[in-house]
Amino acid sequence: MQTFVQIEKLSKSFGDVEAVKNLSFEIQKGELFGLIGPDGAGKTTLFRLLATLLLPTQGKMRIGKSDVVKEYRQIRSMLGYMPGKFSLYQDLSVIENLEFFASVFGTKISDHMDLIGDIWEQIKEFRDRPAGKLSGGMKQKLALCCALIHQPELLLLDEPTTGVDAVSRVEFWEMLQSLKEKGITILVSTPYMDEANLCDRVALIQEGEVFQINTPAEIISDFQKELYELKADDLYHLQSVLRSYEYCNSVFMFGKVLHYTDKREGDREEEVKKFIKEKYSNSVQIKQIKANIEDCFMSFSQSKSQA
Repeated sequence: MQTFVQIEKLSKSFGDVEAVKNLSFEIQKGELFGLIGPDGAGKTTLFRLLATLLLPTQGKMRIGKSDVVKEYRQIRSMLGYMPGKFSLYQDLSVIENLEFFASVFGTKISDHMDLIGDIWEQIKEFRDRPAGKLSGGMKQKLALCCALIHQPELLLLDEPTTGVDAVSRVEFWEMLQSLKEKGITILVSTPYMDEANLCDRVALIQEGEVFQINTPAEIISDFQKELYELKADDLYHLQSVLRSYEYCNSVFMFGKVLHYTDKREGDREEEVKKFIKEKYSNSVQIKQIKANIEDCFMSFSQSKSQA
């Protein structure tokens, strides 16, 4: 595959805070690439650097054959950028926002209906409604339409599904898959680990550093420990009990369950059960499960903090 985005030894500091630290990776043309990490990981800073809104402290970025810093004017015409915060004109209607962004790029809405037509069909009944009065999901679709209005080669989407309902999240990712099939390269960031499985490849990022890049399946296959899911009435107490266990490697809360790994190799379910029975008076359900992306992220994070 052809490399389309190239990032080499990229860093960005704000005073004493190093938001992005010596990043180097590539994105292939036509790839749906995910940047996965919690708030404060450096995702938005990286997006603003690629969008020519910030200058790097050091390092290089190329999109296509153009240097992002030296040839920023050419770069801007190649990009569709959707920031994390809704940034369209809230007092303008849906159609007025689209017409404005089309005029900025010297084009017309009708010229690119082959690209935005499917999304437009979902929002056209609100064409005369002010953008500020749309629902979260409709704001998201309008913002995506505006980002695509000039048929960009690279789409930068900074946490596009944050704050929207589950149905809108599913619909949005279906739209991204459709855009990928039309040849657009997509870089999307998200704090939702389950969305990583919808990407071709993902980069796991924390505290400005990327510590793993691979396909979701390969990242999960690298998880070496036996993983157990535990259910109990008082998860906080059970978590405290497990952390006191001399063989506890990790125990993290995942919603209404705990995920536990042991320092020892092999199946240790019965031994863990025995320890819990001695230390925890309430009933506990335990079963072995397969790891997901979030388990991998937590494991990498723990290894990094212990290094």
